[in-house]
Amino acid sequence: MSDVLKDFTDADFDTAVKGNDKPVLVDFWAPWCGPCKAMTPTIEEVAGETADQWVVGKMDIQANPQTAGQLGIRSIPALMFFMGGDVKATLIGTQSKDKILETMKSVTG
Repeated sequence: MSDVLKDFTDADFDTAVKGNDKPVLVDFWAPWCGPCKAMTPTIEEVAGETADQWVVGKMDIQANPQTAGQLGIRSIPALMFFMGGDVKATLIGTQSKDKILETMKSVTG
């Protein structure tokens, strides 16, 4: 993964995502998910463009099933936008860069 794009795990999720001072976008995905793989370049672009304001990362739900289960993720790709430890927005399925950036703006006001 790029320097800007984080890789979250069950072990660090509470600290890296819920405990972060910045808003956090998490892309929940799995290696066998074609649409998830197709989203990666878009997520990398968003991470690079918003690095000063947001923490952006991916979480492999196959390797880290605990967090996905706790959050009730049933479909991937799933993008969850966290602020202050809480989920503020969720997008399910393949999304455009514009839609992701628009959702980020709505979360932070």
